[in-house]
Amino acid sequence: MSIVVVGSVALDSIETPYGKVERALGGSATYFSIAASFFHPVRLVAIVGEDFSSEHIELLKSHGVDLEGLVKAKGKTFHWKGRYNDLNVAETLSTELNVYADFDPDLPESYRRSEYIFLANINPDLQLKVLEQVRSPKLVACDTMNLWINTALDELKEVLRRVDLLILNDSEAKMIAGEENLITASKKLLELGPDRVIVKKGEHGAISLTSETFFAIPAYPVERVVDPTGAGDSFAGGVIGYLASTGRTDEESYRRAIAYGTVLASFNVEDFSLRKLSSISREDIERRLDRLHQMTRF
Repeated sequence: MSIVVVGSVALDSIETPYGKVERALGGSATYFSIAASFFHPVRLVAIVGEDFSSEHIELLKSHGVDLEGLVKAKGKTFHWKGRYNDLNVAETLSTELNVYADFDPDLPESYRRSEYIFLANINPDLQLKVLEQVRSPKLVACDTMNLWINTALDELKEVLRRVDLLILNDSEAKMIAGEENLITASKKLLELGPDRVIVKKGEHGAISLTSETFFAIPAYPVERVVDPTGAGDSFAGGVIGYLASTGRTDEESYRRAIAYGTVLASFNVEDFSLRKLSSISREDIERRLDRLHQMTRF
């Protein structure tokens, strides 16, 4: 029951109050892949340029990520430069799409029968193209971002009609629904098609809704947030990775999956790029999950 993720692989230049990095490994599909790989095999569909180093390739391979769907094209890799003066708000300084501007996901034949599909926050037109290529998946989940909500809302709504799970942050949920109350907004999103909506609230945790259930979980208390980039994608990787490892999508499994996603996101923010996320073990994850459980039970 392999997982396919379609999204960006990038080189990020990031500055926070704790320092900065230049052209470090990033991208939505990268964070998702590493996080999900702790639970289940991942197949990556993305595009990179000639400047994408063999070191980054080896890191992904060391986590068992299948790279048959990773295209290396002539040109430079997608580069994002950002700054966090407030660790809750990313300030984009520059975006260089480079080869990513021509990203046209064509899934290898071996990927098309994968049972778990995660559509990262790429253009909704590309998300729809991926959906035309997969065959009877068990679970399709997607993310989005404010750019697509502002520029391709009709196409995004078509995607939402065809997915089982929507994972997005609180501001995006409110934008799509046109509601300021997050619960009301989330219920409106359910009416657009997904069976479940998971809303990420950053340092305030996450909520999950279906037509019949509601679940809320706090963020894991991290004493030193160094770089929040990729936290949401790491969260999604933990959620989908765990669900795929069990083959179950009942309420109890979702709640445990969301707890795992919360733990993966907490590790991710403790250092720049993939430094922390790629260095932990499954045992580290289980220990932190147990602490989260002890903190939230009563």
